[in-house]
Amino acid sequence: MPNIDIDEANSIALSRIVESEPVLVDVVPASQAIEGLRDGMLLHAGPPIDWDRMCGPMQGAIVGALRYEGWAKTEAEALDQASGGQIAFHPAHHFSAVGPMTGITSPSMPVFVVENRRFGNRAYCTINEGLGRVLRYGANDDAAIEKLRWMQNTLAPALGEAVRHSGGIELRPIMAQALTMSDEMHQRNVAATSLFFRALAPHLARTVASSADYGSIVDFLVANDQFFLNPAMAAAKCTLDNAANVEGSSLVYTMCRNGTDFGIRVSGLGDRWFTATSNMPQGLYFPGYSIADSNPDLGDSAILETFGVGAFAMAGSPAVAGFLGAGTFRDALNYSREMGEITVGRNPNMAVPNLDFQGVPCGVDVRKVVETDIAPVINTGIAHKEPGIGQIGAGIVRAPMECFHQALEALAERLAGG
Repeated sequence: MPNIDIDEANSIALSRIVESEPVLVDVVPASQAIEGLRDGMLLHAGPPIDWDRMCGPMQGAIVGALRYEGWAKTEAEALDQASGGQIAFHPAHHFSAVGPMTGITSPSMPVFVVENRRFGNRAYCTINEGLGRVLRYGANDDAAIEKLRWMQNTLAPALGEAVRHSGGIELRPIMAQALTMSDEMHQRNVAATSLFFRALAPHLARTVASSADYGSIVDFLVANDQFFLNPAMAAAKCTLDNAANVEGSSLVYTMCRNGTDFGIRVSGLGDRWFTATSNMPQGLYFPGYSIADSNPDLGDSAILETFGVGAFAMAGSPAVAGFLGAGTFRDALNYSREMGEITVGRNPNMAVPNLDFQGVPCGVDVRKVVETDIAPVINTGIAHKEPGIGQIGAGIVRAPMECFHQALEALAERLAGG
């Protein structure tokens, strides 16, 4: 193998991130958007995993998804199908998709379709269900499933028509402006959701014929401060996929977790996964719950930290520090500065006022993670460890160091011609 300059390779990978232009172009059923997704198949968050090793929330969400699709009529029937090999499970990342928390995506679920107009690739993410007992946290009761059906039959068709009427909604400017308005784009999306609604509202008003449907849609959007999380995840995914497969690059283009394992993928090592045990979040719990009730960290939403926002941009979102139990504003500032020590560079499109308008730290470098012994920090929701219960808090978590050591050793071996 010819000599490769890792820094030069990383510069190429970072430039592809900076140059990307993610645009929301449609909202359609997953089976229509995601090539290869078919009946009897479910996508999940995190690296590959079999049913027997899945955590309680993920198993609970799968039971709910099977009932939602009509593949199973009862919980017992769903459990038999899932454990008996009748359902194929695949990481969403293998299909250009991402999903928050359990990340379960089934064929009928509507997804945001985000296109990178600079490079032409697309990525997908389901629609955020709001707070409470929802499928992404493992809840699977009738109310959670009925909400999914309303989203499929009423919300998604209206969103899709409005987005198409708009000609596409550019997401990078919304994300950049939200960062200046105290969002960090993972646990705090108040500004981004408001900006997104402002961009979408005129088109909804022109395309939704039923006043009752329009009212229910607006009520849902206004009440869901986290709504923008999901299109932001798709934007980050369709951006970072272009940083993959740069020979010699040590830049991490995937970080995700399934509630059992934490996994990363590195640009210069293609699609190969490096995994370690997922860590337990530290944070604030809803009344009546504690760390004893919580599941290890899960979800594809760490794609946002991989992109450079979330905990990496916490300096610009002091309000979220208290909500996550992350400490003071000074602590939030230090988290962002610390992440700057393990990244390839900064993204000038995503400036943080509290960092003197520097761009967010961007492009986790496995070399720097190992050299500094600084693990990436991630803002996260906390799910109950038992299936069917749902969210019990929010906090922060560190990525496990082991997978970065594995990746660095593999990269060194590859560059040495092994």
